Amino acid sequence: MMTRRDFLKRMAAAAAATAAASLAPNVTFARPFMPEETASDGFQDDIVWDKAPCRFCGVGCGLLIGVRNGKAVAVKGDPNSPVNKGLACVKGYHSILALYGEDRLKTAYVRRNGKLEPVPVQEALDIVAQKMKETIEKHGKDSVAIYGSGQWTIPDGYVAVKLFKGLIGTNNVEANARLCMASAVAGFLTSFGLDEPMGNYADIDHADVFVLWGNNMAEMHPVLFSRMLEQRRLRPHVKIIDLATRTTRTSVAADKSILFNPQTDLAIANAICYEIVRNGWVKEEFVRKHVVFKKGKTNIGYGLEDHFAFSDELTDITYDEFVEYLQAYSPEEVSKLSGVSVEDIKYLAALYGDPNKKVTSFWCMGVNQHVRGTWMNNLIYNIHLLVGKIAEPGNSPFSLTGQPSACGTVREVGTLTQRLPGGPVTSEKARKQAAEIWNVPLENIPDKPTYHTVEMFRALDRGDIRFIWIQVTNPMVSLPKLRRYRDGALKDDRFVVVSDVYFTPTTDVADVVLPSAMWIEREGFFGNSERRTQHWNKMVEPPGEAMSDTWQLIEVARRLGYEKWFPWSEEDHIEAIWNEYRRFHAGPKHEMAPYEELKRRPGVMWPFVNGKETLWRYNAKYDPLAAEHSNDFYFYGKPDGKAWLIFRPYEPPAESPDDEYPFWLSTGRVLEHWHTGSMTRRIPVLHRAMPHAYVELHPDDAKELGIRTGDFVRVISRRGEIVLPAAINFRGIPQRGHVFVPFFDESMLINEVTIDAFCPISKEPDYKKCAVRIERVVS
Repeated sequence: MMTRRDFLKRMAAAAAATAAASLAPNVTFARPFMPEETASDGFQDDIVWDKAPCRFCGVGCGLLIGVRNGKAVAVKGDPNSPVNKGLACVKGYHSILALYGEDRLKTAYVRRNGKLEPVPVQEALDIVAQKMKETIEKHGKDSVAIYGSGQWTIPDGYVAVKLFKGLIGTNNVEANARLCMASAVAGFLTSFGLDEPMGNYADIDHADVFVLWGNNMAEMHPVLFSRMLEQRRLRPHVKIIDLATRTTRTSVAADKSILFNPQTDLAIANAICYEIVRNGWVKEEFVRKHVVFKKGKTNIGYGLEDHFAFSDELTDITYDEFVEYLQAYSPEEVSKLSGVSVEDIKYLAALYGDPNKKVTSFWCMGVNQHVRGTWMNNLIYNIHLLVGKIAEPGNSPFSLTGQPSACGTVREVGTLTQRLPGGPVTSEKARKQAAEIWNVPLENIPDKPTYHTVEMFRALDRGDIRFIWIQVTNPMVSLPKLRRYRDGALKDDRFVVVSDVYFTPTTDVADVVLPSAMWIEREGFFGNSERRTQHWNKMVEPPGEAMSDTWQLIEVARRLGYEKWFPWSEEDHIEAIWNEYRRFHAGPKHEMAPYEELKRRPGVMWPFVNGKETLWRYNAKYDPLAAEHSNDFYFYGKPDGKAWLIFRPYEPPAESPDDEYPFWLSTGRVLEHWHTGSMTRRIPVLHRAMPHAYVELHPDDAKELGIRTGDFVRVISRRGEIVLPAAINFRGIPQRGHVFVPFFDESMLINEVTIDAFCPISKEPDYKKCAVRIERVVS
């Protein structure tokens, strides 16, 4: 019989979910998930709970995982986590089910006579090491590469960088965060000299206005969105502005929705700056003390050709010259280009310019997956710098991330071709630091980047790379212009190793498949969007012979003869790796928390200085390093302590609609599924809720084409075509002449249609803009 205590627990959980749902109209929140719960036993007392960050997006919600009899059986939000404060979204509440799909990989596979055959893991690791060795001997060290992900744990990424950059001696290390966060990295580095945000999620509790730049937070970051909605409930003057190319659930919940034409966010941002200057809203003392003005190159190309090279050369300009450049961006002129009314442009500028309003800007893929993604990051910073609304509670330009450790592993560890854990590979200081910590000769570490993600797979296609190891990601679904890169991976004399937890379209091109331990089946760390490092313990055993990606790398490194650089046991390697990695970040700019501190707490923000988190960087009130130089602000990423306000113009996209291909295509995610769906589609409730992809059309376009919801539609570009069902007035509504397709469905590969143009500075592809034709499929 259910006791009163059990009843109250259950009702409290249901009330929390109901309250969240009322705050976020049309956004689904679930109750804490307990698959073995029944009406009679309630919340079980024999469950052992332990903390872990969520496995999915970069928000980094803290969860409590319940384990019974060696199996994860329950999930609830961690009330001690400052990220989510006990709440979770529907993916988080059902996250543990991703461990238990029927087709979970439990052993290794090797391709023989065209078919994958099961083999013992140790045999497969022998083959991987032998093939790497043979490839290096025959084709040189730059013929081997590793491609990881923002889902790599910090130890995974660190061992990959140490092995490839420090020991093998190649910078052929990339991660799929290049496809989602590279523009944010380049934006931070160009404007401030250091990567990662200056603020944190507590900005939500202080801001009066939220401007969402191309960011469907209601579906992509629902817990943060719920926190914003709660602030509006508590403080009715709070405003949420949705600035987007498509009407979404975020638009419905916002106070104002403003739709713009693709690519014209560049012009809109400059028009806001124009209005701030024209109305005298510039915070002159702040700008005079803390800002210098710069201008970059223009007409910089789109990276469509192989071996594309670009260097962003910035030159000094005066404030008056900056103002002169803005004259081309009056609201009247930008309205014609963008489709946004003059009144709305002036309204946006007035929100930023009002000295009595604190403004936080949020953005994600709409800004970053952009052929001028670095420029757009710079332009949002320009707005905040002009009005002095930066690096203090509630005044924050904040780039959100899509993966659980895109910040912690890719950006902080440096799993991109141009990075080391302590700085760029071009920096002799960073290379000397790595050589000392790794105990390798300085000349082992190359001083020039090699291939970013798109160029890495182009190199695999060309044959410059012959061996690639892919871990924790599914590029044969996620790469743009997909057919070229899938065909390239299948060419003769290419060897592909894939580490994963399920079979995917990427394992379909593999020569060796290694079964990986997943999330709570091994100890690890993630780093979320707000500089928060989160540790979790191993809670359950992985199935069969599955092992962590970290240990797979160490096993192969030892087979290559690098035993002495990886002396740790399987039981203690995570703590040892963390302690070695921390040495790269010693000092007040990046100091990381000790291992025991991370084990004890639900997450710790860096810089962690004198036992305290730095909540707002560059602000002397909160940042001890800034306080050493100033009594207000000091942007210590730049040599003179000043931020760079960089003029960036409007330029057109790489491809626009024309008579042959008259529609814009944008791709993205949905609430229920995460990235390529290889985990969430194994979760029955999520799969039932969103079983397949679709194409959204505007109702008037659908009517003209004779298309109804459920009709099959062919989406055609210059690169490929795909057939999928239409959705009209479904979840989102594109503007006329636009279509939207989610990319989670491996049976409907929309990336065969997309273009592989990218931002020349960040090298991040543009998944939000290409030209397509729409045809109704007649049965």
